Amino acid sequence: MIINKVVIPVAGWGTRSLPATKNIPKEMLPVYKKPTVQYVVEEAMTSGLNNVVFINNQNKKIIEDHFDYNLTLERVLERGGKEKLLAEVRQVAEMVNIISVRQKVQLGLGHAVLCAREAVKNDNFAVMVGDDLLFGAEPGIKQLIDVARSENMAVVGVMEVPQSKVSNYGIIAGEEINPGKYKVRNLVEKPPVSEAPSRLAVIGRYVLTPEIFEHLEKVEPGVGGEIQLTDALQGLAKANRLLAVKIHGQRFDAGDWVDYLTANIYFALHDEDLRDDLVQRLRELLSCS
Repeated sequence: MIINKVVIPVAGWGTRSLPATKNIPKEMLPVYKKPTVQYVVEEAMTSGLNNVVFINNQNKKIIEDHFDYNLTLERVLERGGKEKLLAEVRQVAEMVNIISVRQKVQLGLGHAVLCAREAVKNDNFAVMVGDDLLFGAEPGIKQLIDVARSENMAVVGVMEVPQSKVSNYGIIAGEEINPGKYKVRNLVEKPPVSEAPSRLAVIGRYVLTPEIFEHLEKVEPGVGGEIQLTDALQGLAKANRLLAVKIHGQRFDAGDWVDYLTANIYFALHDEDLRDDLVQRLRELLSCS
């Protein structure tokens, strides 16, 4: 199974992060020294996904521009002898091949994936949500790619969430066939706590086969008129063609303010030049609260 394309939906309005996202895409909000979406693209690149399909809208061209050359800035850095910074900004432009597809109306994650059909064609592909950050010894999406290749079928990434938060996610039901690997029998989108079949939540990482498009075409719009990817995945599950893998690593939902702020602290604590001063300032703030 060859997988070298990734679809990254970035057309949403980022309402959870307002007012910060009134004029700035949520995917471009900085986490430490980089915009959020750059971490996602870097995860894709290190996993062998060199062709990135952004599902974008007319107001978010800045995301594409971030992964292009900025010749004016480069000349300024070059004249100033700032070779290290110059290398860093050029490296961003050279990471991956970028394809942009316009999602003219935002009708949910399933619709965003369906918009990628012409760009993906008949290839297997990954999907990575642009504000879901994963960090660990092994890239999150690569953990799914390895299983998809060995089993030759679609795979979704899951993590165990607290019982109180199951209603925020798509939740899977199935049996564990190997440690951390599940045969998916059912998916429920944002179930009430009392009706959740498990605490295994689908997070923003998927490896899909082209057959997903056939199921997406049949999905009826749900709440808010949105086409849910979960509903299409249900079709794969019923056909016995869907696995789930429990992803290992640290996850941050950049659309959640606590997670977003924690992600900034997480990276700053790993920076030797910042760590000691940051810890001191945090202690001062805690002592004053």
